[in-house]
Amino acid sequence: MPDTLERPVTQDKDDRAGFRLAAFGAVLVVVLFAGYGIGRLNNSTPARPAPTSAGMPGMTAGTSMPGMGTTVDESQPHTHGPATQAGTTMSMGAVGGGLSLSSGGLTLALDSPVWTAGRAQPLKFKITNASGVPITTFAVVHDRPLHLVVVRRDLTGFQHLHPTMAPDGTWSIDLTLAAPGSYRAIADFTAIVGGSQVAATLGADLTVAGNYAPVALPAPVQQATTDGFQVGYEGTPRVESTQPLLVTVTAPDGKPAALEPYLGSYGHLVVLREGDVGYLHVHPEAELVAGKVRFWLAAPGPGRYRMFFDFQVAGRVHTAAWSLTVS
Repeated sequence: MPDTLERPVTQDKDDRAGFRLAAFGAVLVVVLFAGYGIGRLNNSTPARPAPTSAGMPGMTAGTSMPGMGTTVDESQPHTHGPATQAGTTMSMGAVGGGLSLSSGGLTLALDSPVWTAGRAQPLKFKITNASGVPITTFAVVHDRPLHLVVVRRDLTGFQHLHPTMAPDGTWSIDLTLAAPGSYRAIADFTAIVGGSQVAATLGADLTVAGNYAPVALPAPVQQATTDGFQVGYEGTPRVESTQPLLVTVTAPDGKPAALEPYLGSYGHLVVLREGDVGYLHVHPEAELVAGKVRFWLAAPGPGRYRMFFDFQVAGRVHTAAWSLTVS
């Protein structure tokens, strides 16, 4: 037969190899475009698992309950103030917390701001997101998902409370305000929002009708007496310069008090500024230092302050208070 009708074996193999290579390339292009389309549909962002209550007493990983998300590690001394991502170091600058109803996309929605002097009535509120939907999951910070401080604007009548939350996100606690005047209710919490922890401190005013007689801020001292305990502090808080502050508690018999952990630490220090009731909630080092509770504190700005120190002895919580001037 003529040579033109014959096809060499080597050329046949080359043609088949070229076909396979072209087919593979076509399949690869299809796969790449399909992957791109799927990525677009999913916004190319993997889902983040929601925090759980792993590590909570009586709970296992993957479980949750209303008002409780993950437990925040608060073993290092730190300060609570304006809204921020939980776990970050907070520099208070020239502000304090609790000055606004809203911060960081969260709002304190109060049921009623009107109170009657000397009468217990329920304080109810919700923490809502930017769309007005109540938040129902909170991280546990120092044994509680939310801390509430109530104080009159002259910095008297201080109360450190822990309300409970209903499944619909309504927080409530019975509250008695002893005297007429304007009070500040400050909610200190870490909410779980979109799988992230947002620490915030929001405030709202409560009004007690009647003749308001403001009390002058006591003179600055470093020693105070409460329930027979002598409580004093060493240190000089400064503006935007973190300084140590050591608190000593002496029992009524003159011996060092046997301090017990309260809400996860040996003491809690709430610092409130005169005028706007700017709020700091300072937690101490995990261990006592020569029997003393050591905090690290930077004042938000110059002015006069009232410091409230909560401590526990023999299962009972006591509160000492001092005035402080920061220049």
